Amino acid sequence: MRFFIDAIFLASYLILGIPVLLALHLIGKVEKWSYKSDLIALRLVQGAFKVMLWIAGTKVIVIGEENVPKDQPVLYIPNHRSYFDILLLYSRVPGLTGFVSKDSMQKFYLLRDWMKKLHCLFLNRENPREGLKTILQGIENIKNGISMCIFPEGTRNKVDEMMPFKEGSLKMAEKTGCLVIPVALSNTAEIFENHIPWLRPCKVVIEYGTPIDPKTLSRQEVKHLGAMCRDKIQEMLEKNKSLIEK
Repeated sequence: MRFFIDAIFLASYLILGIPVLLALHLIGKVEKWSYKSDLIALRLVQGAFKVMLWIAGTKVIVIGEENVPKDQPVLYIPNHRSYFDILLLYSRVPGLTGFVSKDSMQKFYLLRDWMKKLHCLFLNRENPREGLKTILQGIENIKNGISMCIFPEGTRNKVDEMMPFKEGSLKMAEKTGCLVIPVALSNTAEIFENHIPWLRPCKVVIEYGTPIDPKTLSRQEVKHLGAMCRDKIQEMLEKNKSLIEK
């Protein structure tokens, strides 16, 4: 039942939100109102995602949110076990943030348009040249004050053990010098993926790790920044197992 209510809510939001999206798009064309337009879109989407998490019965424990600066763009580096990871992360970002998504998401009209409004990018994994363009756009976003989030495993993981992190995912931080925020998402597959097609009430943990400043790292450390983030996320996941079991 929860799945169908969530699906109906999402479809209703996308359809009823068409005039709102059009209005925000038009307002955003005026340079002095562009930032405000994007911020309104973000807050609307955050509200919708919080409702969807509530419908799903998801209890969220948040740790280390003070590690996320509110006065500068960052690169979020989370593990990825569930479709709901995006809802959990997006509902808590303090400012404009674009997510790097798989290119196939562009097939979903309206959803795609909201994503573009929120500065999300679409990564073509099959075409290295197009993939490079996406990363370069992400670098420009960060330079323009927009945080980015990328799942460095490259896809949603279907087992508890994390896959190796793709070092190219960290290029946005390497080229801009922005802070990297490792994010550990615990038990999120229990919301949906562990019992598709049903949504189950459960407890999840989001922990924001200590920011990593690429400018303070050696060249060799920057080269293996992805592996460094993976190790830090693994430590947080192990530590937070007890919170899930309570």
